Amino acid sequence: MLDRRPTLPPLTLRMCEPRGFCAGVDRAIQIVVLALKKHGAPVYVRHEIVHNRYVVEGLKAMGAVFVKELDQIPDDGRPVVFSAHGVPKSVPAAAEAREMLYLDATCPLVSKVHKQAMLHVKRGRHVILVGHKGHPEVVGTMGQLPEGTITLVETPEDVGRLQPLDAAQLGFVTQTTLSLDDTAEVIAALQARFPQMAAPSSDSICYATTNRQEAVKAAAPGADFFLVVGAPNSSNSKRLVEVATRAGAKGSILVEGPQDLPFDRIPAGGVLAMSAGASAPEVLIDGIVEALRARFDVTIELVRTAIEDENFPVLRTLRDVPLESADMAFVNGERRSSPVSDAA
Repeated sequence: MLDRRPTLPPLTLRMCEPRGFCAGVDRAIQIVVLALKKHGAPVYVRHEIVHNRYVVEGLKAMGAVFVKELDQIPDDGRPVVFSAHGVPKSVPAAAEAREMLYLDATCPLVSKVHKQAMLHVKRGRHVILVGHKGHPEVVGTMGQLPEGTITLVETPEDVGRLQPLDAAQLGFVTQTTLSLDDTAEVIAALQARFPQMAAPSSDSICYATTNRQEAVKAAAPGADFFLVVGAPNSSNSKRLVEVATRAGAKGSILVEGPQDLPFDRIPAGGVLAMSAGASAPEVLIDGIVEALRARFDVTIELVRTAIEDENFPVLRTLRDVPLESADMAFVNGERRSSPVSDAA
């Protein structure tokens, strides 16, 4: 009997590794899940725990209630979790004033930036923060320091407008999720104008941001199109789109999931590259691969530039709560049995 199934056009799918969840995101989500297991629903979460709608909706289904500010939480004794992006000091102070049980899920690498900024101030320096205005991490970092001791810059042009009281007493830190190249330009401008400016004791941009950007740079040359899986309010995801274009992809776009795939821009017989921001779960990537396989004869090429084995432990108060694989399955997916890993 003749095989009458239609022949699908070929497509090479160049997958970046590392991609998706980082240790800080995984820890933050675990904190919410463990808090729900220990205390029951509801558990309040101030702001999105991480910037991903799929994750947030999954946690809502488990009993998490997301609020913008603490004044939206009733005095019912229920716990509140602070997001991975960090919060100003005023937030835990307000929680303590109301005798609220709060759990701080700030990424340890963001906390490290907070400590570096506070060390600058302790040593008499005015802090220059390289970051994006209004981003929750920037708001949280600026809120660690007394008013008037920290200034935000976003571009080299901002550096040119700085008028510090003492140019010899400056120190800088950066938002953890920035583009390496853009940040390098701003820091170069700072160091050229203020050669005595003190650097942080270690690089502020986190390992996950660096690793994902390096993988994108390796995968982008020769790619006809580049997909980055992530949320529109995810800084590190948006930076990956920019990096892909700069590194040689003919086009790049941010998608939240399979429903956003621009099939009219994916060339049959061409090369499609894909990565995912640090708050995008693998299950979304698997869904995209399945959607592509429904239309193309997909050959997967893996571009691996680093192996990540970091693990950030959860808060001590939650370490006695058992965490089973099923507790995280709604956000993690199962990478070991995913269509991406099997083919790669």
